[in-house]
Amino acid sequence: MLPRQDMVTLVKQAALEAVEAGKPVQFLFGTVLGVNPLQIQVDQKTIYTQTMLILTQNVTDYSVEMEVNHATEETGGGSGESAFAVHKHEYRGKKTFQVKQGLKVGERVLLARMQRGKKFVVLDRVV
Repeated sequence: MLPRQDMVTLVKQAALEAVEAGKPVQFLFGTVLGVNPLQIQVDQKTIYTQTMLILTQNVTDYSVEMEVNHATEETGGGSGESAFAVHKHEYRGKKTFQVKQGLKVGERVLLARMQRGKKFVVLDRVV
């Protein structure tokens, strides 16, 4: 049989776990302190580091492939050379575009704490 103090400790631990299970997600606000390595501060004493953070596409640089199908229309200008004359040409096909949404120092972000862990999902910027 467990000593009384150990039993009390176990009951307290079970109660805390039950409360945590009832709150699967906790939302937090933070400020980006650094980007390489990534650091986000959520209060005066708490700074989350890159190993604790999971980034969504909303807060990262990424590439996206798009299909385009349109014509350009140059209005001319410049030095009068034929390269600058009025002309049209088609612009079509699959093109890769770079989307630059990586975090910057000083930005405010919204984080979600994952249940039972020290991992935080950086959902988006807060404006």
